[in-house]
Amino acid sequence: MAKEMLFNCTEHEVRIAILENHIMSNLYIERAVEKSIAGNIYIGKVVRVLPGMQAAFVDIGLDKAAFLHVSDTSYDFYELELLMNDDVIRDPDIMDYERKWYQKESEHQIEDMLKEGQEILVQISKDPLGTKGARITTHISLPGRKLVLMPTVQHIGISRQITDENERQRLKDIVEEIRPEGHGIIVRTVSEGKAEDELTTDIEYLTRVWESIKKKKDHIKTPGLVHEDIGVIPRAIRDLYKDDVERIVIDSKEEYQKIIDFMQTFVPRAKYNLMLYEEEQSIFDAFGIELDIQRAMNKRVWLKSGGYIIIEETEALCAIDVNTGKYVGKRNLEDTILNTNLEAVKEIAYQLRLRNIGGIIIIDFIDMESETNREKVFNALKEEMESDKSKTKIQKISELGLIEMTRQRKGKSLEKIMCEPCPSCEGTGVVKSKTTICYEIFRELRRERAAHFEKKICVLVNPDVANVLLEDERHAIETLEKKLKKNIIIKVDHNFHQDYYQIIPLQ
Repeated sequence: MAKEMLFNCTEHEVRIAILENHIMSNLYIERAVEKSIAGNIYIGKVVRVLPGMQAAFVDIGLDKAAFLHVSDTSYDFYELELLMNDDVIRDPDIMDYERKWYQKESEHQIEDMLKEGQEILVQISKDPLGTKGARITTHISLPGRKLVLMPTVQHIGISRQITDENERQRLKDIVEEIRPEGHGIIVRTVSEGKAEDELTTDIEYLTRVWESIKKKKDHIKTPGLVHEDIGVIPRAIRDLYKDDVERIVIDSKEEYQKIIDFMQTFVPRAKYNLMLYEEEQSIFDAFGIELDIQRAMNKRVWLKSGGYIIIEETEALCAIDVNTGKYVGKRNLEDTILNTNLEAVKEIAYQLRLRNIGGIIIIDFIDMESETNREKVFNALKEEMESDKSKTKIQKISELGLIEMTRQRKGKSLEKIMCEPCPSCEGTGVVKSKTTICYEIFRELRRERAAHFEKKICVLVNPDVANVLLEDERHAIETLEKKLKKNIIIKVDHNFHQDYYQIIPLQ
């Protein structure tokens, strides 16, 4: 499968598109005003300890205090099996590892570990999201190209993507020999088949970074930033570039040179696949990416057969509805429904990755009577989601034709990055109909009867509402004028939203 990486760089944002067979499979956006801080290391001060939540809030110098759970504190009674470190752009070796701690709640309490006013070194594991502050950990992890150094734990982990047992053992033996004493190491997927000297280079570099962090933290005023992770462009090269990427195209001369310098240290071979795009037409327009991004904003996604899916994101979950639409099938209703559901499965898996939708997801498939067909759809969804780098859990189809699943949340979804609630409907997605607004105005005018003694009342409305008042509701206006014994004047304000109006008494 041919893969490409496209970089669109401006002073206000960087957009990175991953293409598979010339089709966009992933999109990453980082804006200057919302720059990711995941991976940054801070010296912070504990401001509040909450025994009831087994957590603490730590001031690290941001607008909101960061959240530290008891499972994210590095003490020697923890047994680390796997490591997870969520960032906007991470390889599954970092992103999809899971922390499994074995501890006795009665023996290890947050109040025994942290005290208010205590200074601690922490790393951002999740960016602030909505009303929530950043999530932090004291388990520091420093990602390299082939390895991840964990200075605070003694653990060796091998990427789950490396399945050959002999290779896993070979890599483990090498890391055991070269790792610094008292440090842990995660071996990333790209280390498969690599020689000892290549892994040693990564270790030496990451060790120097850690030594620099330890020295710097002693001279930083608390709270303060101790170490900032590399920028989004080199991070994408470090974490997303694989040997199957045939071409890397970037449209910025300045960033092009920076990538060349970065590749020289970390991925020398990749520089031969790097191209500078210098055409007048935007790089995303030239590759058809802008159209794909616009389609990713639509709630309705059409299937090739004529069916469609509706994607609705809410604060707590995402609901996806599958419909046959224009598809009428060829043989019978059950086959038509099965084919639509199976086609929808592929599109849903693609859209979840593309839109970066995480959390709870409810999929309303078209109801199938056959248990065999339900099993086919469920298995097809599981198979499609296996290639997803984000961890997912999928429940079987219920009697109502619903699938409940969760997908690991990795920062904001595409909709949350690119959109904001409508100021007119305030995020509901709907506005009151023109007829509803007319009747609200009538009720308000009746209330005005006793409030004002003027003979004239001016009603300022949206042009579309004015048309309904002066045409469909003309008779109602005349009846109201007689009842109120007042002259009602309808005026248009083109700046008014449909559901906004103003009633003004006139002399």
